[in-house]
Amino acid sequence: MSRIYSNLSWTEARDLLRAWRENSERQSRDTVEIWESILMPHVDSLGNEKYLVLEQVCFAALDCCRPALVDYCLKILMKEFPGSLRVQKFHAMQLEALGLYHLALDVLDSIIKQDETNAAPRKRKVAILKAKGQIPEAIKELTEYLKKFMSDQEAWHELCDLYLQEQEYGKAAVCMEELILHNPHNHLLHQRYAEIKYSQGGFDNMLLAKAYFCQAIKLNPNNLRALYGLLLTVNNIAMSPKCPSSKKKETIKLSEWAAAQIEKLYKTKTLEEDEGKDTKCIEVLLTQLQLEA
Repeated sequence: MSRIYSNLSWTEARDLLRAWRENSERQSRDTVEIWESILMPHVDSLGNEKYLVLEQVCFAALDCCRPALVDYCLKILMKEFPGSLRVQKFHAMQLEALGLYHLALDVLDSIIKQDETNAAPRKRKVAILKAKGQIPEAIKELTEYLKKFMSDQEAWHELCDLYLQEQEYGKAAVCMEELILHNPHNHLLHQRYAEIKYSQGGFDNMLLAKAYFCQAIKLNPNNLRALYGLLLTVNNIAMSPKCPSSKKKETIKLSEWAAAQIEKLYKTKTLEEDEGKDTKCIEVLLTQLQLEA
């Protein structure tokens, strides 16, 4: 047992687990260790908190791949709360951990049928389909989920990632547009939208990418990735035959500005002993990306 917890009384151990629950800290290994070494013999002394602790330990056991401990916790919870949808969710997670995906999906479908407003089992379904490599099915399930829970920003991020795996850049861009509407001042969202448009290709998409990279830099001038993205984007625009000659000089100036900002950031952030070597390397790389007017 860790020295940190070896001298804890069972009441101190209980209070520590309570603090982790309130702060949403998993601390899985420590939770399992404290349970087995200190709290398990005093389980009946925990009062009404007993079942919260059992849930916490069940989560931790799943994280630590301790199927016997998961089974122990679930048996007590199922006996105390027969038919509970919350306990059924834990059962589905147990089946998922054992690789019994089809049984886990059956349990989750049963939960959703009983409570259509329950978001957690729908998310678990997406996670299982993704684990099985069934990306189109996961996209379909997540799309149905977002029809009911449109304000779930994490779900929009996940759907964007799934579309990118399928190289459906247009649909991934729509997901990022939704996220930008939710949080227009987040520079990382503007940067990612610009990167998707850059990957999508085409002159019009490059113009959009340029605009959103500029917005990301405006929101955070130290966003090095956005500066690199802007540099590559404007170079592509300038080399495109669709770029009007009147706009070419302006585009090249923007390229030079981005390169200067990148070099400035490297000079200020590089350690003094490596500054000369790293800056010279960056200057060489940027020279290769420059366009001649």
